[in-house]
Amino acid sequence: MTAISAIPAFSDNYIWLLSAGRDAVVVDPGDARPVQAALAARQLDLRAILLTHHHPDHVGGVAALLQAAPLPVYGPRAEAERIGTITEPLDDGDAVTVLGHRFTVIAVPGHTLGHIAYYSPEAIDDGAGVLFCGDTLFSVGCGRLFEGSPAQMLGSLQRLAALPGQTRVYCAHEYTSANLAFARVVEPGNVELAAYGERVRGLREQGQPSLPSTIAQERLVNPFLRSDSAAIRDALSEHARLNHGASAASDVAAFAALRAWKDNFRAA
Repeated sequence: MTAISAIPAFSDNYIWLLSAGRDAVVVDPGDARPVQAALAARQLDLRAILLTHHHPDHVGGVAALLQAAPLPVYGPRAEAERIGTITEPLDDGDAVTVLGHRFTVIAVPGHTLGHIAYYSPEAIDDGAGVLFCGDTLFSVGCGRLFEGSPAQMLGSLQRLAALPGQTRVYCAHEYTSANLAFARVVEPGNVELAAYGERVRGLREQGQPSLPSTIAQERLVNPFLRSDSAAIRDALSEHARLNHGASAASDVAAFAALRAWKDNFRAA
């Protein structure tokens, strides 16, 4: 059986570790040291590396990990030259098999232009489908638009939201509590959001990750997957009125306004 566990890195990153027997795969190893420590503690041999995008906190540990042995490094073809360590460049629709599990590559531009995600419908770690989405989808949030457009990010999130509801969402940062603070302001009447916030608070108080979430959960609580809802459109209109902004007339404009609001949000 393949298990999935989180390796904390930096202040809020998660490097995801898949292990089966003595074999292991890591996703987005921004720092080699915690990966090396986890492999040694569990007596695991690293067999492959999966990368979602080029940012240093996701790829910075790859070169050091490769010093131990040559490994296949899977990552976005569009960012292969920028990353420099990819041996298996990938495009939308490609398939990758690691530890006996087949993952489909989904292009999700927005956070970066070449960003990809890895999706498997298989029941890994007692789950019912797995998504490694890097910095595109967060629990109750989404990544900043450093390179892509609002239309690109909205399209990417809609592709992920269309996956089966039971799919477990393994994103790359522990941002859930901060995202909840924003979502409560945007949609204070969302009872599902309130219940999820209590669950996350309990996990974090116990020192546990808030992740994985699920696609079904995110459809209920994530404002960036709900920017077409009446409650969020009303909140955007009120926010625009108070800040002398323009009303969002389209789905893309509403998403862009929501992302801009979050970019400037400071919890009380």
